[in-house]
Amino acid sequence: MPVEPPVGLREGVPLAPLTTLELGGPARYYFEARTRAELAQALRWADDQGLPVALLGGGSNLVVADAGFPGLLVRVGLRGLVVQAGGGAVRVSAAAGEAWDWVVERSVGENLAGLECLSGIPGTAGATPVQNVGAYGQEVSEVVEEVRVIDRATLREGALDAAECGFGYRSSCFKAEPDRFVVLAVTFRLEPGGPGTVRYEELGRVVGPAASVAAVREAVLALRRSKSMLADPDDPNRRSVGSFFTNPVLSPAEADEVVRKAVATGVGEPPRFAAAGGRVKLAAAWLVERAGFRRGLRRGAVGLSSRHALALVHHGGGTAADLMALAREIRAGVEARFGVRLVPEPALLGFGRSDPLA
Repeated sequence: MPVEPPVGLREGVPLAPLTTLELGGPARYYFEARTRAELAQALRWADDQGLPVALLGGGSNLVVADAGFPGLLVRVGLRGLVVQAGGGAVRVSAAAGEAWDWVVERSVGENLAGLECLSGIPGTAGATPVQNVGAYGQEVSEVVEEVRVIDRATLREGALDAAECGFGYRSSCFKAEPDRFVVLAVTFRLEPGGPGTVRYEELGRVVGPAASVAAVREAVLALRRSKSMLADPDDPNRRSVGSFFTNPVLSPAEADEVVRKAVATGVGEPPRFAAAGGRVKLAAAWLVERAGFRRGLRRGAVGLSSRHALALVHHGGGTAADLMALAREIRAGVEARFGVRLVPEPALLGFGRSDPLA
């Protein structure tokens, strides 16, 4: 027996207005799920129709192809926040559709440590474990206790603990297998009255080593604002997905080779940071600029932010193809100069191949 479509299903919905880049074509089908039952119904219907499914939160980490998406795009609008103390910690459980910065603001307002460096990041709570969102020396995986999900294979609800999430640098099992789970809610284990996290040198210069969570939040917001990394309708760099490329994480030998090439070409040594497993993280923004792509670069309707070399921006009237062409040019330039292939950070929807920048 055919599955009934969810009430409120729409066809041919433009996706550009739902993303911070304001680029891309329409979704063949679009549905906003406000309850878990509506979400499950939409997934059942898509499976019955043999349609691919994509999920949309705040649209702040998404590049949509000009042709759009040929399946069902579900905007996850689940709401709710529960704060519960116990066992020397406070657990903050946020539904997937809650605005992320509001979750951080609420936590900091309760003097809870663990999320303060992630202030000002746009998007929704449900997207944070997918990308293992991180900034200024803090990653969300450090405080994730549980992620409630719908398993796409069975359409049953379940929960994954932090170990089962497969967290890595800007990665997780949710990102590695995007068709397996739909995030419903995330529970964070936070420290009541704990100190603010100050691991990042730039942040430490502003607040010092022993700052409160409130002071760290305000400093992070100010730093993000100075780099056009806050959602501001008056900022000429506002149409972006933030950092377009992740910082490359290399073996020590690979990092040494990049340094050798950089010094040999007269651009100095790239900043290096310790990463998990004895590996080395290099600053992608430094590599981009030293490969000749300066802040404020324009390629017609797209370009680089005037304040941050990793942010590709859309100035209006452009296409996703324009943006991807610039990303392709930058990646090729960095690889030719330093032998490092940059990896895109945002989700790329509707491009139809494993590497849209190839």
